[in-house]
Amino acid sequence: MSNAKSLEELEQKQDFIRRHIGPSPAQVSDMLSALEVSSVQELIDQTVPASIRLEQPLTVGESRTEVETLSYLKSVASKNKVFKSYIGQGYHPTNVPHVILRNVLENPGWYTAYTPYQPEIAQGRLESLLNFQTMTLDLTGLDLASASLLDESTAAAEAMGLAKRVSKAKKANAFFIADDVHTQTIDVVTTRAEQFGFEIIVGKAEDAVNHDIFGALFQYPTTSGEVVDITDLIAGVQSKKAIACVAADIMSLLLLKAPGKLGADVVLGSAQRFGVPMGYGGPHAAFFATRDAYKRSLPGRIIGVSKDRLGNDALRMAMQTREQHIRRDKANSNICTAQVLLANMAAFYAVYHGPQGLKTIAQRIHRFADILAAGLKAKGIALKHSTWFDTLTVVSDSKDDVTARAIAKGVNFATNHEGEYSISVSETTTRADITELFDIILGEGHGLSVDAIAADVEANGSESIPASLVRDDEVLTHPNFNSYHSETDMLRYIKRLESKDLSLNHSMISLGSCTMKLNATAEMIPITWPEFANLHPFCPLDQAEGYQIMIGELHDWLVNITGYDAVSLQPNSGAQGEYAGLIAIRKYHESRGDAHRNVCLIPSSAHGTNPASAQMASMKIVVVNCDKNGNVDMADLKAKAEEVSENLSCIMITYPSTHGVYEETIREICDIIHEHGGQVYMDGANMNAQVGVTSPGFIGSDVSHLNLHKTFCIPHGGGGPGVGPIGVKSHLAPFMPNHSVINVPGTNIGNGAVSAAPYGSAAILPISWAYITMMGSEGLKQATEMAIVNANYLTHELSKHFPILYRGRNNRVAHECIVDLRPLKEQSGITEMDVAKRLQDYGFHSPTMSFPVAGTLMIEPTESESKGEIDRFIEAMVSIKGEIEKVISGEWSIENNPLVFAPHTQGDVLGNEWDRAYDRFYAAFPVPAVAKNKFWPTVTRIDDVYGDRNLVCSCPAVETYRD
Repeated sequence: MSNAKSLEELEQKQDFIRRHIGPSPAQVSDMLSALEVSSVQELIDQTVPASIRLEQPLTVGESRTEVETLSYLKSVASKNKVFKSYIGQGYHPTNVPHVILRNVLENPGWYTAYTPYQPEIAQGRLESLLNFQTMTLDLTGLDLASASLLDESTAAAEAMGLAKRVSKAKKANAFFIADDVHTQTIDVVTTRAEQFGFEIIVGKAEDAVNHDIFGALFQYPTTSGEVVDITDLIAGVQSKKAIACVAADIMSLLLLKAPGKLGADVVLGSAQRFGVPMGYGGPHAAFFATRDAYKRSLPGRIIGVSKDRLGNDALRMAMQTREQHIRRDKANSNICTAQVLLANMAAFYAVYHGPQGLKTIAQRIHRFADILAAGLKAKGIALKHSTWFDTLTVVSDSKDDVTARAIAKGVNFATNHEGEYSISVSETTTRADITELFDIILGEGHGLSVDAIAADVEANGSESIPASLVRDDEVLTHPNFNSYHSETDMLRYIKRLESKDLSLNHSMISLGSCTMKLNATAEMIPITWPEFANLHPFCPLDQAEGYQIMIGELHDWLVNITGYDAVSLQPNSGAQGEYAGLIAIRKYHESRGDAHRNVCLIPSSAHGTNPASAQMASMKIVVVNCDKNGNVDMADLKAKAEEVSENLSCIMITYPSTHGVYEETIREICDIIHEHGGQVYMDGANMNAQVGVTSPGFIGSDVSHLNLHKTFCIPHGGGGPGVGPIGVKSHLAPFMPNHSVINVPGTNIGNGAVSAAPYGSAAILPISWAYITMMGSEGLKQATEMAIVNANYLTHELSKHFPILYRGRNNRVAHECIVDLRPLKEQSGITEMDVAKRLQDYGFHSPTMSFPVAGTLMIEPTESESKGEIDRFIEAMVSIKGEIEKVISGEWSIENNPLVFAPHTQGDVLGNEWDRAYDRFYAAFPVPAVAKNKFWPTVTRIDDVYGDRNLVCSCPAVETYRD
């Protein structure tokens, strides 16, 4: 019985592994037979160089069941103390509308979608992002908005970069920051400036004009709550040919005059309080707007209105689409992701409440601030400012006593400055809360009545917002913000948009290097638990004990998995991780007196973010060639390492390579760099082909970023959020990011921050924690092995019909393969774009197109896809090849075939006229499998050129909408 019970327990423990890994044992056996190997281990032996295979298994523990995992994590989460937060400083409690919580944040139709590089099957989230941009433009009063950035502080750093690019004060090298900007923003911008070699001047806002600057940053309202007319400050900055940037509170902009109307050149901020939980710091979408004249310098993505083949309005990403891969080190920034899921939540929040609902919320917040202020002043309490929106700063010689009483009541105030504390009221504040605040500050028995004070405020009016700054223009007038205020209407609007988007809940998304694998429901559940969702990132550490336990365990597991000695979880995207890792390398060299080491070697096959990140760290980039097999050209590497030896800082290399191959010389590459005094940065994009089999630390690397949104199952969210922590060897550990508000243990106090919050996007770290917990050491290794099995099976089958561009040892690939379409293109005139669009008719998102080699498709099936789904994709590709052959043979002309007209919408197929050389039914249902689960693109082929020549980045005019 005991043996039977042990076997049953073991099967239960491994149950999640079985559910995460797509192929069944029988399917694995069939794939191995096709590959002519007898076991998974034999295939691994043929694929992964023996010299880099781990000698010892991972030690992250045994696999736990979903029930065990969630039960334990709930006990950990319960150690967090969810106090009432009045800390403010860019983070506020908010009420997430349940229709958005359930149908967006908790809905895989929204959180498993990929970045909308294939816009015909992404019109839903593109419309939502266009709503976000329109909302941004209306509230900021500017001309052009992006589809979100990573957080408010990094958006401010991007604003500084834009200011330097466009300012006409070309000789100036200083950027001014008002000392009443949020502390974390000053920290992040200062870190960025240090890398660029800019001087940062922090001082009184009115002193900006006294300096030779290329730009300035003001907070509106200030971090301590004051509402100041900054019109003259902006004009003064602009008189010096510098760029005026304003970080604004989004909710205040419902009542305050738009910064653009005050003359600002750039307006940015966090959209968090539009229905996104604080989540101990993130993820949250930042908004960013600027003048039309600066559109070519705008960082991040822009959603634009274009036309499809039939002349219908259609949305797409404009101009900045994957600009890093095109412009590389000349890119405006290294940002490769956005905060799409969170931007969508904020946009839906605005749609649901509408302009009047939002204004009512803002007025209620401001009214409670007025009531609190009136009561305190009536009792002789001194306020620092006479104006405010939602934040009061109290000047007090009894600060410690008051804050101690607050803590005892489960209340947090901001206590950054000696003799002062600040209170920020929010959407969640109630009348009972105001009474409690009076009790805390004044002591019980104060005799104040909230109702009586409210009546006085109502009777006497409020002057806490200066009359010159009261907003008097209408906002959010577009029908999208005025049509869906009942839950029924809102639910249907969300569903209508979701139905336009292809996500992982429909079919495999086989994007090479982007690792669109299962994001298990059990992993997602904890992110909306109040214990994780409702903590302020700057709350006292003893209130975040649960977070510290979870983060500590995740840290230790990632150390074991990577072979490094320490991990920083602060970077909130893969590109931020690259940036943080390069800063650590730079600071390490400086600590050794080698500040002159500034050359970064980058293989020509590298991800575009690599050179963009190196440029942000002020490194000189030297490109290393690849040989005909796609590997690093060792002769060229040796020559260039020797040539720049005295100044060599590092190499940035991806492993397995961007070409999907385990390069045999990787250890030699590391040795060469180290011999010349450099460091090895190993890009973690393809870490899912290493876990449990090898590791960057074991191979010989010094630092890597890890894409938790790829390898460790945080979903892509339609283009974000991402998480990009860095792992480092011990000698680099002291140089990882710290934080000016909450110290991060293990790093030097002087180290700057790279993200607004000390632990970046902390709210979604439970996803990766749960994945590692439920997979355990054995499951993590199996995931890597099955990714290799699936990729090699896919490669084997496709190679019967298409050339495979690169292979490694024994003719094997790693976790992805590159299909070369160029010979077919030369014969037929059919392009890789045509193939990508035709795949949509078969119900598939295109693989990665034309990267890293133009004219190719890079395909990655991941370990989560079953053999049946892989076979369905193979069937689609083979069928498409047959279509191309009909063009080659002349049966179809190059102008009239299903590929050049793809994708086909219902309206296209059911239209009155049909002059095609192929059947309507075949257009929509090219193989029988499609009919079982048909996904209809909602627009036909989009005209990219038209969209860029006629840039419109807000919702179309009402007349168009009515049409």
